[in-house]
Amino acid sequence: MGFSDLLDSIGGLGRFQFINITLLFFAGVLVGSHQVLQNFTAAVPEHHCKIPNMTIVYPFIPHDQNNKPVSCLQFKEPQWHLIFSNSSLTNTTGLETETCRHGWTYKRQEFTETIVSEWDLVCDMKHLRHTSQTIYMIGVLVGAIILGSLSDKFGRRTLLIWSYLQLAVAGTSTAFSPSYSVYCFLRFLAGFAVSGVLLNSLSLNLEWIPIRSRTIFGAVFTACFTLSQIVLAGTAFAIQDWRKLQIAQSVPIFVAFIYSWWFPESARWLALNKKPDQAIQIIKKVSRINGRAKEGEAITAEVLLMHMQKEIQVSKKAYTVYDLFATPLRRIFVCHPLPRCATSFSYFGLIMDLQKFTLSVYLVQLIFALIEIPCKTVSSLMMMFLGRRFTQKSVLMVPGCLVLLFVSLFLQTVRTTLAVIAKGLFASCFKCVYMYTSELYPTIIRQTGIGFASTLASVGSMTAPLVMMLEDYFSSLPGLTYGLFPIIAGCFVFFLPETLNVPLPDTIDDVEAQQYQPKPEKTAGKK
Repeated sequence: MGFSDLLDSIGGLGRFQFINITLLFFAGVLVGSHQVLQNFTAAVPEHHCKIPNMTIVYPFIPHDQNNKPVSCLQFKEPQWHLIFSNSSLTNTTGLETETCRHGWTYKRQEFTETIVSEWDLVCDMKHLRHTSQTIYMIGVLVGAIILGSLSDKFGRRTLLIWSYLQLAVAGTSTAFSPSYSVYCFLRFLAGFAVSGVLLNSLSLNLEWIPIRSRTIFGAVFTACFTLSQIVLAGTAFAIQDWRKLQIAQSVPIFVAFIYSWWFPESARWLALNKKPDQAIQIIKKVSRINGRAKEGEAITAEVLLMHMQKEIQVSKKAYTVYDLFATPLRRIFVCHPLPRCATSFSYFGLIMDLQKFTLSVYLVQLIFALIEIPCKTVSSLMMMFLGRRFTQKSVLMVPGCLVLLFVSLFLQTVRTTLAVIAKGLFASCFKCVYMYTSELYPTIIRQTGIGFASTLASVGSMTAPLVMMLEDYFSSLPGLTYGLFPIIAGCFVFFLPETLNVPLPDTIDDVEAQQYQPKPEKTAGKK
C-alpha cells in the first residue's frame, strides 16, 4: 500500500482534484507567457539614423539593395545629388560614412514602443537585448536551485503563494522601469519567481493525484503553456506598447495569488516532514469535497503512516549528486541530462527570435503555439506504443536535422515551415523528457536526479540567447548550433534503458536490475 491507495479511498480523481488542477492551470496560462514575453516587449522595430529637422533621408543615409535605409550608418557629408536619383544605389560606393550622431528614428506601425526603441538597444548596443533575456533565464536557474530546496523544507503551498506574489509584483513593477538596468533586475526577480510557480504547481498537482492518472493529468497541466503562447499572441497584437503589455500580463497574477490561499498543503509532504496530524486534517477536508466524508473520518495518523511506511523509510537518507556518479546510476547520470539541456537550448533558440521570419511576429507566435498541439499528441501516442527511448531520440534528432536544413535553405516559406515543425517537436520533447526523467531514477534519489537535469536545462535556456550574438561573426552559426546540439544529445539516448511498462524503481538495485535485462525494448513492446 502507498499514498496513492489512500487517495483512491477518498475519491481518487474527485471534485477536489478537478478544482485544484483548474486553478493551477489558469495560473499557469498567466505565468507561462513570461517565458517568451520579450518576443514583443523587446522586439526590434525598423530603424535608421535620426536626421534632425529633415523629412528626406536619401542625402544623409545609405540604402540597401531593397532601397531601405541602413540601420546604423549615415553619410559624413550630405549627398544632395541622391535626391534626383530614382535609386539610392547610384554613386554611393566609396562615400564616407559614420555611426549615427543623433540617435535613431523608429517605425511605429508594428510596435508602438519596446525596450529597444525606448533605450536605443540597437547597433553597437543590440547585444543588450539578448543579455536581458539571459538575465531572466539566470533568475529561472537560481530560483530552481533555491526555491526547489526551500519547498522541501517549508512546503509546496507556502512557496507557491510567495512565488505568485513575487511574480505579480516584479512583473508589474517592470512596466515602470526607469532604466535598462532596473528592467533587468526586475526581470531576474520575475524569472526567479517563475521557477517557484512551476516547481510547486507541478508538485501540488501530481501529489494529490493517484499514480495511474498522473501521466494524463501531467499532460493536461503542461498544455497551459501552449495556451499561454496563444493568449500572448492575441494580447500583444492588441497592446503594442511594451509597458502596457507588461502590465496586462502581470496584474492578473494577483488574482492567482489571492485564490492560492485556498490550496491545501500536500498531505504527502506533511507526513514525510513529521506532521501527520495536519496531514489528516487536510485529507479529511479533501474527502468532504470529494463526497467521501465517511471514508475520510476513518483515516487516522496510524493508517496514514502505514500507507507511507516505505516512503518514510526512503526519505530518511539524503542523497547527493555524488551518489548518482558513484553508483550504477552513472550511465543515466552521464547520458540523460544532456538531452534535457539540448531541448531547452534549441527550443528557446528558435522561439526567442521570431523576427527573422518574414511573416508578422504575431502570426508566427500564434503558429508556433498551435503546432504544439498535434506534435504533443503524436509524441504522447509514440511514448505509449513505441516506448520512451525511441520517442526521445526521435523528438531530439528529427527537429535537429530540420534546423540544419532550415539553415541551408534560402526560400523563406520553406524555412519558416521547417522552423515551425522543429519548434513543435522540441516542445513535445519537453513532455517526453519530463516523463522519462521521473521513470529513470529510483525513488530514493529521484528528486536529486531531476534537480540536476533541470539545472542543466536552465543552463541551456540561459545560453540560447547568447548564442544568437554569434550571427555577427557568421550568420548561420546560431542555427548550426541549435541543430547540431540536439542531434549529438540524441545519440546519448541510445545508451539509456527503456522504461515503457517497467515498474518505477525504488532503489539503486532496482535500476541496476532493469539495465541488464535482455532486450528491454522488445519486452516492453510485447507488454
